[in-house]
Amino acid sequence: MIVARQPYATPEAFTAWTGQPAPADAERLLARAGEDIDSALLTAVYAVDEDGDPTDPDVRAALSDATCAQVEYQLAAGDDGTGAGGQWDSVSIGPVSLSGRSSATAATTGVDLAPRAERALRRAGLTPGRVIAW
Repeated sequence: MIVARQPYATPEAFTAWTGQPAPADAERLLARAGEDIDSALLTAVYAVDEDGDPTDPDVRAALSDATCAQVEYQLAAGDDGTGAGGQWDSVSIGPVSLSGRSSATAATTGVDLAPRAERALRRAGLTPGRVIAW
């Protein structure tokens, strides 16, 4: 049985971290941003409980900060958490037209990770990840 882990950050944490009110869909945005953080940490090693949640308070704080930074970054870029916001300079619906692909590229993780999120993870020693032989 797989137990869903708790989100890394709450709307209240986002408000405290940014000093701005959380957006109406903050829970969805934070969940999506948490998925981005998970993707950036595929090779990170840290202790978790039986639900997969980190046990170290410093790691929990870093993951919360990074998640809040990711949402802040996405909102500033006009993204709705789907990753599509920064992909095109212009989009039309009928008859479909996409143009001006943005020059931003995702890191090797395949995630357009916010610089502040990356720094929070690095300060906590979570990136770059490493593989340990057992």
